[in-house]
Amino acid sequence: MKRKLHFRSVVSLANTKLSVRTAAIVIASSTLVSALLGIFRDRWLNTMYYDTYPAGLDAYTAAFTVPDFLFFIITSGALAVTFVPVFNQRLVNGNKKSAWELSTSTLNFLALISFVASVLIMIFADPLVRYVVAPGLNESAMSLAINMMRVIAINPFLFSISTVLASMQQAVGRFIFYSLAPALYNVGIITGILVFTNGINIFGIQLFEGGIMGVAIGVVFGALLQLATSIIGLVGLGFDYNFKIHWRNQGFRKVLRLLPSRSADQGIDYVMSIINTNLASRMGEQSIRAFQQASSLHSMPVNLIGVAISTAFFPRLSEEAGRGDDAKFRSTYRSALSTIILISMPVAIIAFFTRGYVVNFIKNGGDPKIASVLGAFIIAIITQSMYHIVARGFYAKQNAKVPLIVSIAAFVVQVAAAILLSMWGFGPEGLAYATSISAVFEVGVLILVQNHEGKLLDREFWRTTLKVIIASSIAGIISWVLTKLLPLRATDNSFFSTFPKFFLISVSSLIFYIVICWLMKIKEVQPLVDRITKILFRNVKSTPKENNDN
Repeated sequence: MKRKLHFRSVVSLANTKLSVRTAAIVIASSTLVSALLGIFRDRWLNTMYYDTYPAGLDAYTAAFTVPDFLFFIITSGALAVTFVPVFNQRLVNGNKKSAWELSTSTLNFLALISFVASVLIMIFADPLVRYVVAPGLNESAMSLAINMMRVIAINPFLFSISTVLASMQQAVGRFIFYSLAPALYNVGIITGILVFTNGINIFGIQLFEGGIMGVAIGVVFGALLQLATSIIGLVGLGFDYNFKIHWRNQGFRKVLRLLPSRSADQGIDYVMSIINTNLASRMGEQSIRAFQQASSLHSMPVNLIGVAISTAFFPRLSEEAGRGDDAKFRSTYRSALSTIILISMPVAIIAFFTRGYVVNFIKNGGDPKIASVLGAFIIAIITQSMYHIVARGFYAKQNAKVPLIVSIAAFVVQVAAAILLSMWGFGPEGLAYATSISAVFEVGVLILVQNHEGKLLDREFWRTTLKVIIASSIAGIISWVLTKLLPLRATDNSFFSTFPKFFLISVSSLIFYIVICWLMKIKEVQPLVDRITKILFRNVKSTPKENNDN
C-alpha cells in the first residue's frame, strides 16, 4: 500500500504545472536525452549493418516512410496545434465537461482512423514499397522492406493514442511525462537492436529467429513504451474518458475543421520524405541510409531548439491570442523567435565545421557521404528551427490556412529542386540542398505575411538578428581554426576518441560567441552572462575596508 501511495505521490509531483522557462528546460533536456539515445541507437545499427548489409539497412529505413507519413498526416503536429488551443480555451473558461468531451471524441476518432490506416498499410505494403517508396532497391532488399513495413504498420495507431494523451498534458502545462515518452521510444528500438536481433525465445519456444527484422519488432516495442508513459502522465488530471464520439461538441467540430489544413501541411513534409527516399533508392546502396542519417542529425538541433522552445511558448501564445491581448502576444512571439535565432544560428555554423566529428558519433570511423549530406542541411537547421514558432504564431490565432498555402508552394520548390539536382548528379547531397532551399523560402514567406498582417517584428528585432549573424560568423571562424588545430585522425574511430575534440571545439566556439554577443549588447544573452557570473563568483566575498588611522 505504501509503495502504491509513494508511486502516486511521485507521479503527482511530476505532473504539476510548469512555468514556460521550466517547461522549455524540461523539454530541451528530455529531447537531448532522446537525441543521445538516438545517437547510440544509430551507432549500434550502423556498426552492425551499414558496411556489412547496406541493402538491408536501406530497406529498414525505407520501411518507415509510409507509416510515418500516415501518422503525421492524421495526427502528430496537426493535433498539437489544432487541439491544444481549443482544449485550452475550454479549460480557461472553466468548461471542463466540454473539454473532456472534446478530448474523448478526438481520441476515439483518431484511434479509429489510424487503426484503419494501419490495416491498409499491412495490406498494400507490397505495391507501396515496389512502386512508390523504393523502386530502386534490389529484389531481396525490397522483400525485406515490405515485411518490415507490415510490422511497423501498427505504429500510426499506437502513436495516435499517445499523441492525444500527450497533447492534453501539454495544454495544461504538464511536460514531464510528455517529454519522457519519445526517449522511451528510442529505448525500445535499442532493445530491438541489442536483444531482438539475437532472436526471441520464451520458455524454450523460439518465437523469432533473429536478424535485422528484430529492429522492426523493437520499433513496435518502443511505441508501446511511449503509450504507457503517456497514460501515466494523465494521473491526477481528472480525465473523464468514455468510448464515444461527441459529434455535437462545438470544440470537437472546430478541431475537425482545423485538422484537415494542418494535416495537409504535415502531409506535404512527409510526401517529400517519400519522394526523397524514392530518388535516393536510385542512387546506389547506402544512399537512402546516408540521407536519412544526415537528416536525422540535422533534426536534432531543430528539435532541441525550435521544437522545445516553440512547444513551451505555444500555450502562452494561444492563451494571449484567445484573450485578444495583441501587445503581449507580439512581445511573447518576438521573445520566442529571437531566442530560437540566438541559439540555432551559432549551433548550425559550428555543426557545419564539426560535421565530420558528429558523423563519427553514429558511425565508427565516420562516413564521407553522410558528412557531405549533413553539410548541405546546415541552413535548414536555422530556418526549420524558426519555422516551428513562426507557424505557431498563425496556429495560436487558429489560422492554419496561410501556413498550408505557403507549405504547398515550398513543397513545389523542394520537389523541383530535388529532381533537378538529382538529374545534375548531386546525389543525396542534392536532396539536402533542396530541403534547405525550400526551408528558407517557406520561413521567409511566412514572416513576410505575418509581419504585414500584424507588425509582429520591429526594428529592434532586426538589429538584434543582424548582431547575431555577425557574432555567429565570428564563432564559425573560431570553430574552423580549432578544427585545424584538433583535426580528426585515422585513429579517431571511436566515440571516446572523437568526443574530447568535438567538445573542445564546440564549447570554445560557443564561449567566444557568448562573449561577442555580450560585447555587442544583445540583451537576450545578458541573463545567461549574469547566471554564469553568479556561479563563478558566488564564493567570492568582499573584504571589509580596513580603517587606516594614519
